[in-house]
Amino acid sequence: MTQKNDPLLEKSIRNIPDFPKAGIIFRDITSLIQDKTAFKKAVDLLVDKYKGEKIDKVVGVEARGFIFGAALAYKIGAGFVPVRKKGKLPCKTIRATYELEYGTDTLEIHEDAIKTGEKILIIDDLLATGGTVKAVTDLVSQLKGKIQGIGFVIELVDLKGRDKLKDYPVFSLITFSGH
Repeated sequence: MTQKNDPLLEKSIRNIPDFPKAGIIFRDITSLIQDKTAFKKAVDLLVDKYKGEKIDKVVGVEARGFIFGAALAYKIGAGFVPVRKKGKLPCKTIRATYELEYGTDTLEIHEDAIKTGEKILIIDDLLATGGTVKAVTDLVSQLKGKIQGIGFVIELVDLKGRDKLKDYPVFSLITFSGH
């Protein structure tokens, strides 16, 4: 589910043309998190969306998903679970490998991070093609967590990332067409 873009949030996203390559408009979220009013509003809107869901744990995706996920977990009274790139977590992990434009990448989660049946909310900053978060859903499912929803600050709708996440409720604060 998406909502109409909030003007404050939309204008707080810096657009960088031709990055990382020609024809791409990079949607830079660092300008949003530097703006105390926009950052607070983004977190508050996510809290409003998920506060009644009785979430046990928020799973945040490295790295910007940590920023929003941890703040949201605190505000709704849930635990926070980081999903990191391979080799960054200190205890026993499980991993999922996913496709990138030019190759693959691997994400890991501690094998004891989620208990069977816990209600899980996955948070990341950006939904593009959906490959990263699809890998996270695979990790949560392996640990037998119950995914209640997946939330994003930004969604690039033309890249159709929702298609990979069609089995879950998806919510985005801001949507952009064109990339």
